Amino acid sequence: MLVLLLLHLLAGVLAPVFVRWWGRQAFLVLALVPAAGFVWTLAQLGAVLGGEDVSETVPWIPALDLDVALRLDALALVFAALVTGVGALVFVYCARYFAPDDEGLGRFAGSLTAFAGSMLGLVLADDLLLLYVFWELTTVFSFLLIGGSGRRLAARRAASQALILTTAGGLAMLVGLILIGQASGSYLLSEVVADPGTGSGMVAGTALVLAGAVTKSAMVPFHFWLPAAMEAPTPVSAYLHAAAMVKAGIYLVARLAPGFADVPGWRPVVLGLGLATMLVGGYRSLRQNDLKLLLAFGTVSQLGFLLVLVGAGSQELAAAGLAMTIAHALFKSTLFLTVGVIDHATGTRDLRRISGLGRRLPVLAGIGLLAGASMAGVPPLFGFVGKEAAFTALWEGGLASRAAAAFELTGLVVGSVLTAAYTFRFLWGAFAGKRGVPDTVPEHPPGPLFLAAPAVLALAGLVAGPASPLLEPVVGAYAETLPLLAPEYEELALWHGLQPALALTAVSLLGGAALFAVRVPLNRLQRRIAVGASADEGYWNVVQGIDRLSVLVTGTTQRGSLPAYLGTILVVVLALPGTLLLTRAPWPVEWRAWDTPVQAMVGVVVITAALLALRIRQRLSAVLVVGVTGYGCAVLFVLHGAPDLALTQFLVETLTLVVFVLVLRKLPKDITERHRPRERAVRGVIAVAVGAFMAAVGAVALSARTATPVSVAYPEAAYDFGGGKNIVNVTLVDIRAWDTLGEISLLVVAATGVASLVFLRGRTGGVERITSSALAARRRRSGRAPRDRWLAATAILDPARRSVVLEVITRILFHTIMVFSLYLLFSGHNEPGGGFAGGLVAGLALVLRYLAGGRYELGEAAPVAPGLLLGAGLLFAGGTGVGGLLLGAEVLQTAILEVDLPVLGHVKLVTSLFFDIGVYLIVVGLALDVLRSLGAELDRQEDEEDPIELTPGEVVVR
Repeated sequence: MLVLLLLHLLAGVLAPVFVRWWGRQAFLVLALVPAAGFVWTLAQLGAVLGGEDVSETVPWIPALDLDVALRLDALALVFAALVTGVGALVFVYCARYFAPDDEGLGRFAGSLTAFAGSMLGLVLADDLLLLYVFWELTTVFSFLLIGGSGRRLAARRAASQALILTTAGGLAMLVGLILIGQASGSYLLSEVVADPGTGSGMVAGTALVLAGAVTKSAMVPFHFWLPAAMEAPTPVSAYLHAAAMVKAGIYLVARLAPGFADVPGWRPVVLGLGLATMLVGGYRSLRQNDLKLLLAFGTVSQLGFLLVLVGAGSQELAAAGLAMTIAHALFKSTLFLTVGVIDHATGTRDLRRISGLGRRLPVLAGIGLLAGASMAGVPPLFGFVGKEAAFTALWEGGLASRAAAAFELTGLVVGSVLTAAYTFRFLWGAFAGKRGVPDTVPEHPPGPLFLAAPAVLALAGLVAGPASPLLEPVVGAYAETLPLLAPEYEELALWHGLQPALALTAVSLLGGAALFAVRVPLNRLQRRIAVGASADEGYWNVVQGIDRLSVLVTGTTQRGSLPAYLGTILVVVLALPGTLLLTRAPWPVEWRAWDTPVQAMVGVVVITAALLALRIRQRLSAVLVVGVTGYGCAVLFVLHGAPDLALTQFLVETLTLVVFVLVLRKLPKDITERHRPRERAVRGVIAVAVGAFMAAVGAVALSARTATPVSVAYPEAAYDFGGGKNIVNVTLVDIRAWDTLGEISLLVVAATGVASLVFLRGRTGGVERITSSALAARRRRSGRAPRDRWLAATAILDPARRSVVLEVITRILFHTIMVFSLYLLFSGHNEPGGGFAGGLVAGLALVLRYLAGGRYELGEAAPVAPGLLLGAGLLFAGGTGVGGLLLGAEVLQTAILEVDLPVLGHVKLVTSLFFDIGVYLIVVGLALDVLRSLGAELDRQEDEEDPIELTPGEVVVR
């Protein structure tokens, strides 16, 4: 099972590459992945029905007792077969649905493949927290699939709406899962269902989990996100919103029902919301003229039907619910794919503009007729079998309360009448001829491969009806986990004789036909009694209300004064932790001012620099003085015997100063005096108090230690397990490699965020190299040919900006500095240095090159996009964990390789070196991104706005 999930992950990563190679034909290759999952799932049918334990457990985070626990039983097998089987056909459909030159096809293919793997993981997960991880992955990938390329406003709004609602429900569900896990004493799903536990925590947890399920499956009042999501391409609607994502909530309710159906509040929520959703969705579908929206509201209605069946908590209704789940996935996916073919062939989905298409596309009409008949419950389709089983179960007492059973049965029959009515409306609108509307001529008739997926699904629904007894063992295997409330259990079959359920089916079909016959006056009546408010409008009103409230709160509490914000935070720190420190902290018995007088001298310098920073009125001078405090800390590291920390501090301080200088170019030269003496005095008191507080915290923390520090064992562990003598570096790349991986990920995010705020145009490319046109333009402006130059780009640099001394120094030292950075990288495991320090040195070399030659010189020095370095570094560092696994170690654990080479002799190589290389690339990419955004990009913006730099004939519009 884990192999299948990893196969989906690998296919998702490689999908853009496949699309680049083979275009839309890549979907046929990607279809093999879910197809392999479908074959494997069916191969386990015998083992599952035989009672064997088909499970797999792989340790994930042992410290949290969290495992990748996967389990396949009858329920999981049904949903896994739907996810993989329908998924494979949808991939085949995509190979003809999209145009060969569609934008973002590779990204779409990767997201769809990753979604398929996430959905498969969700139904196979046997751990509550693992289930939540896959649950949220489906949310994220559905957001990407609905939003598409992000160019259409409607798609972005629909994607964000779906993301907000389902994520909110997912967060509620996470809290519920934790409460359930604590109440039951286990986080294994199979154990929780077998023995759910009792208490208020279990009741609250169940309610929160149901909140996640009803938002995911678009129950009232959260149903509106599903029709809005029809902005997504049709394959997404057919897969996510018919067979996969929206079924996640149905699956979760079905999974928990055997153990949770008797929890207080379960049945009122499930039965009440399910029935209301079925009626609301069916009623709204009768008002739609867009074929896709009609099916979307029909899907909402059918999901409500399914929730009632799988959540009722009885054996007979559970069997009917699982049968209807299969039927719904087959006929609704078929219908969505059919609409995609119609849209592709005619360019419209408006049923008022389509006429006589059934005569033009008879095969497609036959496919739609089979799927529609199954949705309406017409025999011998499988939809009829499932619906009749549901009616029979409720008629014979599928609920403990006969009154509740009668009420639900009445509601389901009314909902089925609406289902039949909008089914007839769909078939009439898509394929029938209409008076006064000219016949629609398909501009792009569908080919055999385009029709293959809907044809297979429609035929499956036709075959499954007569063959329903063959599905009984797997449906019954799940149903047997629930109690039997009716006198006897009726197995799935196409014909049970003349019974009340058959009469109810006839009533629903005849009632639907009657509603369809009066569709024109019915539509007028719906418009006349239409309610002005809707759930969708309510959602946007709430969102806008939150926006207004946030603006009000922000305007009231935040006035744009950074000193005020910082002062408030620091005062709170002094008032709360400071009070506890003074009253309850164990103070040191002995105080020592310094170890050597040099430390006192450095302290005096640092304090003096801090005081000078308060008095200096020039921004650049103030920044340089503040830098002295950082260099002073580095000197203290040296005096305490920490050369590695000192080296890093020196480099970070230097690069920070450069960043400050780059930013100061856009700020006034002097600091404007805006504060009265009293305000300055208050700020000074707060600053001194906080400084004294932090010093006291350090002293108290050292004196309060009672346990042996963890770091005592670091020197021995660093060499024995990490294979290095530099404790700091080994700690970063081995002992605490997970922390470092998280920190460098934040670096990547920070670099991307800073650059995105600065760049006024897309960040694709961004490398400015010297061109012949640039040289010619400089020659025209200066009136002379470029002279011999020390650096490549100085020929096009304004003479007023040039410094020959700096150019010579840069020419001599640049390559030496780069070699030194590599030395620090490779020697850092045993000597001061490492990937972080080496990357900082390389970044400073690029700074030197930029300061000497400008933005074009930076392009010559590093002709590579910063994002490429950042991504490659993160991939390199993360990939080291996989390397450790291949060598028999744990994730990110260092493996030591020792070999004897003919020339080099004995060579010792640690795999953490490759992790350090990733850190090196990320730091260099960060420095380059800062130089490109705060340096080169600001230079470019200034040049484009400077009339002196413009070529003749250009005009500046201000």
